[in-house]
Amino acid sequence: MRLVSRRTRARRGHAALLSATLWGILLMNGPASAATSNVQPPVAEKHPHAFALHGDSITDNYAWLREKTDPRVTAYLEAENAYTDALTADQEPLRKKLYDEMLARIQQTDLSVPYRKGGYLYYTRTEEGKQYPIHCRKKGDGVPAQGAGQAPEQVMLDLNDLAKGHTFMAIGDLSVSPDGKLLAYTTDDNGYRQYRLHVKNLDTGDTLSVTDERVTSLAWTANGGTLFYTQEDPTSKRSYRLISRELSQPRPVTADEERDERFDVSVQLSRSGEWLIYTLSSHTTSEVRVLRADQPTGPWTTIAPRVQDREYYVDHRRGEFWIRTNDKGRNFRLVTAPEATPDPSHWTEVVPHRDDVMIANVECFAHQVVVSEREHALPQITVLEPEKKRSRRVPFAEVAYTVGPAANEEYDPSAFRYAYQSFLTPPSVYDLDLATLQSKLLKRTAVLGGWDPSHYSMERVSATAPDGTQVPVTLLYRKGFKRDGTAPCLLYAYGSYGIPSNVTFSSSRFSLVDRGVVYALAHIRGGGDLGKKWHDAGRMQNKMNTFTDFIACAEYLKRDKVCAPDRLVIQGGSAGGLLMGAVVNLRPDLFTGVLAQVPFVDVINTMLDESLPLTVGEFEEWGNPKVAADYAVMKKYSPYDNLHAASYPAMLVKTSLNDSQVGYWEPAKFVAKLRTLDSGAKAVLFKCNMGAGHGGASGRYDALHEVAFDYAWVLNTLGAADAKAIP
Repeated sequence: MRLVSRRTRARRGHAALLSATLWGILLMNGPASAATSNVQPPVAEKHPHAFALHGDSITDNYAWLREKTDPRVTAYLEAENAYTDALTADQEPLRKKLYDEMLARIQQTDLSVPYRKGGYLYYTRTEEGKQYPIHCRKKGDGVPAQGAGQAPEQVMLDLNDLAKGHTFMAIGDLSVSPDGKLLAYTTDDNGYRQYRLHVKNLDTGDTLSVTDERVTSLAWTANGGTLFYTQEDPTSKRSYRLISRELSQPRPVTADEERDERFDVSVQLSRSGEWLIYTLSSHTTSEVRVLRADQPTGPWTTIAPRVQDREYYVDHRRGEFWIRTNDKGRNFRLVTAPEATPDPSHWTEVVPHRDDVMIANVECFAHQVVVSEREHALPQITVLEPEKKRSRRVPFAEVAYTVGPAANEEYDPSAFRYAYQSFLTPPSVYDLDLATLQSKLLKRTAVLGGWDPSHYSMERVSATAPDGTQVPVTLLYRKGFKRDGTAPCLLYAYGSYGIPSNVTFSSSRFSLVDRGVVYALAHIRGGGDLGKKWHDAGRMQNKMNTFTDFIACAEYLKRDKVCAPDRLVIQGGSAGGLLMGAVVNLRPDLFTGVLAQVPFVDVINTMLDESLPLTVGEFEEWGNPKVAADYAVMKKYSPYDNLHAASYPAMLVKTSLNDSQVGYWEPAKFVAKLRTLDSGAKAVLFKCNMGAGHGGASGRYDALHEVAFDYAWVLNTLGAADAKAIP
């Protein structure tokens, strides 16, 4: 169980011998012996912890692995890493080849498209050999496609300098004050996603004494004299407190604390610069309060009091609040409200709710409102011109793609900047002329090494779920591919939280595709690909649909001869790792291999522990196992609880020691238990990054090495390790 018992804690001071096998792994020098078939996996000790729930007696033999400071745990994780290194040592030449291939496609010294704000052009750049980006600005008015004019560059923040002495470095928020003089930013130096606040004077380069811990969002007031920010609880990591920090005063002031543990809070400054927007939201309900940005000590006004299962989100323009709300339907409608009387009785509908179109986001500007929508599992951009009472949608030609807002800091621009990509189109930045609705390409990420998109094809197909629902699947393959049932395939999916599985570009992916691998992306229920109803159909009591959808997609790929019956590897991470664990329990015969990254596999134990990050808020996604009906559903799919005697496929399970989203012990426990039940001959490998968090390595070269490791394992499992990449 995730809750560590008193008995387990009492043992922490006593040394316990590891098995001789485990110590043997730890003491290996280099990549073990050549006879890796003789290398045995680590054996985790069993310390039974029994408890009863809704009449069921549950025993967790591996709860002790949660004790991060216990030296036995560290030893076990290191032993697992040594075992994985030993069994994959022969893949090292392929890993190096893949890394070199993938690196050769990347323009290592590069520059982002500058965006304009307050008389400056802001951009990031990278330098060959350096792991992290450098945040810069120049004075200027134009926004050229490449470069930022002739003014001298000011380096605001060099993450390479910040990363010195750390194995991990990430930026959470970064915000320049309205007068351009101060930079507020947050950093995470261990991967736990717990961010520290810093404020830098951009005129002098000095770092101010203003600092705080566990900061989750930032917003400057109009004159830059006060910084509002939100803060998370140190244990649950729930963002619950709003803080006002007047820079001339020595101490911050708590402006609000949210008591309902389902809710998180965030704060932002409207693009108009006139209002601070404070949003309190759970997975199903929200409330928004606003404050004039030039009156930081004034009272906050509630737009509408929270009502269970009603969500609404607010932006501002020209004396009105623009509100995206699901009060009339799950896919949201768009309304406006006067500043003086913003309550629901004064809402005026602009865009009605539609069953087949999801309003995902709204961006307000002085003369236009840009609406991000989803229709037919594809994102769309619609431009509203309220004063002209006109609405226009931007057309996109590819069969599948991802598009959304980029950096749009100006309130009254002539163009709207958006980002576009697909399996075949590298990340691209466009300016959309708001008068003509013509798009101008500013930059497309260079893909080096002779890569040519004309060598590949992208296709959208569909699989039929057991209840008849059509589930979209997007395919990528090399031209010349034949549906003859011989190809290897990698099938990826996520399917939770209403998050769409977007069709994004990866230059690294072509190291698989060029070796004949078909890449498939399944848009299963539980995600947001077809709107909120698609999400609802795969959460809470309907969660099993997520897993049966995925199995249907896998069966389709084999039945339609997209892949060979014995050459299908599946991949998913986090909640997608839950998917991996659930489907491999349901159909261990269906898959050749499983790549599960930071997998959420211990559902019942985790959701019983309300002290863990995310738990209470996610009762509205997974349910609460203390409720009998919710427990009954979880019991059917929780991967750790449904492991059983079977012949399982090859598995590579990956985690990170400092993961705050999914504790490292979840996959550790899963693997330890699986090995006691697996009758198959294929290795189950477990790899723990001892210096990172949920997203893995933070440095771009380190991250690429992780991809090379994964892809070498995938190719080896698919029987394609010796396949030569087609030039």
